[in-house]
Amino acid sequence: MSKLKVVILAAGKGTRMKSEQPKVLFPICGVPMVQYVLWEAVKLSPLPPLVVVGYKGEQVIAALGDQAEYVWQQEQLGTGDAVKKACDHLAAFDGDLLVLYGDTPFLSAQSLQALVDTHRRCGAAATVLTAELPEPTGYGRIVRSPEGVLTRIVEERDASADEKKIREVNTGIYCFSLPELRKALTEIKPHNAQGEFYLTDVIALFAAAGKTMATVKSDRPEEIMGPNDRIALAQTEAMMRRQILNRIMASGVTVLDPATTYIDPRVQIGRDTTLYPGVLLWGETKIGPNCQIGPFTQIVSSVVGEGSRVVFSNLNKVTLGRAVEVGPYSYIRPGTQVADGAKIGSFVEMKNSTVGEKSKVPHLSYIGDTTIGSGVNIGAGTITCNYDGVQKWPTVIENGAFIGSNTNLVAPVTVGEGALVGAGSTITKDVPAYSLAVARARQSFRVAPLAFQVEYATAENFYHIRVHCPTAAVRIYYTIDGTEPTENDRCYQETLRLAAGTILKAKAFKEGWLPSKTGVLKVGE
Repeated sequence: MSKLKVVILAAGKGTRMKSEQPKVLFPICGVPMVQYVLWEAVKLSPLPPLVVVGYKGEQVIAALGDQAEYVWQQEQLGTGDAVKKACDHLAAFDGDLLVLYGDTPFLSAQSLQALVDTHRRCGAAATVLTAELPEPTGYGRIVRSPEGVLTRIVEERDASADEKKIREVNTGIYCFSLPELRKALTEIKPHNAQGEFYLTDVIALFAAAGKTMATVKSDRPEEIMGPNDRIALAQTEAMMRRQILNRIMASGVTVLDPATTYIDPRVQIGRDTTLYPGVLLWGETKIGPNCQIGPFTQIVSSVVGEGSRVVFSNLNKVTLGRAVEVGPYSYIRPGTQVADGAKIGSFVEMKNSTVGEKSKVPHLSYIGDTTIGSGVNIGAGTITCNYDGVQKWPTVIENGAFIGSNTNLVAPVTVGEGALVGAGSTITKDVPAYSLAVARARQSFRVAPLAFQVEYATAENFYHIRVHCPTAAVRIYYTIDGTEPTENDRCYQETLRLAAGTILKAKAFKEGWLPSKTGVLKVGE
């Protein structure tokens, strides 16, 4: 049996996309559309696919890497010229050539294998994959003889009124005998002022020369769907997303709201897991069985162990063990590993850290470049101060340690096994095992000077004195029998001291008297 080489045409710009990005790199459910074609191509032959690149081809090569070989079409001179560049690159190859387009993400290996099998069984020079569409506008039509033999492919702009009624269309996917193709490519002529060569002309040359040709009709017309503009791109995205979700649900996963659930085709999910509304799963993510993901959670290229729960959170390149609780509102960044039974709670950011079994970081903490042992409790508001302005430093918290709330751990620092760090501490030195560390200022009590205003009025030999603290917005009312009070009057002084002792607890009076004296009384002096 002759060998098979797959060629993927990916040199076009995609003008109708109105973008600087090559068309084949537009993502469908998080993956460049050409990647879908490549995944199917490698199932057909052990030989690496050959990708023809052109417009910003270096971006295509960067995206696909060593999954394929590459050949350049520096000038976009049509599909015929692109395939000729591929044939020139394959000078030592003489098997069969399968030609695919990089913008047809729904192609299946099953249909392509059927095309190759038919081609070889018939000994054909060329075999064409066709499809029957209810609305074939825009596609080249398959023209057959009365006996049903393929005679030519006519583009819509060149088709007669009767030919436009044909619903069987050309998908642009071919299997060729490479020796026959090489000869035909030397005979096709350019079609327009731009000097473009069309691969469809090869079919007409084969027919004129009486070469054997065959066709295979796809039973899945969506296989040929390829977006040419942003509207079609959105339609392609929706169709692919539904296809992925159907596959996931058929495997035993519950998706509560498919309309708001987005899943990358590379994602793997175990049975009896439930995806709540607003879930986005991207990259090489693997989720075990019996998990709850969401609502409103994004996970990128991460592993989530069996029975874990991730709610209202964002995970990126993270590994979670079994029965781990995350969220709500956790942000776990690359390099983090969380062991079985641990908890990462609300408003916790974690980066490049390891959390041991059954340890808890319940809320409001930043943990960076940290190793946390098993059975550790991290109090609310704990911060690992890992960056000194020049480089990042590690923190180690050993098994069974307890970190009090509002603690700063200034790295590099180690908290020993079973150690206790008092709330509000700033730890700059290692804490020995099974010790208590408290690093905060001793609490003291001082009352600040109390500003006041003194107002008084006379009424029938009584002096009505009011002490007013503007900052506390309160007033104290007193009546003193006798002469007008003075600053040296003992009764006056006692009145002020009494006022100072109760002013912060009293209610304000708003008699509207005019102030006559002001000053500052220092309580306790």
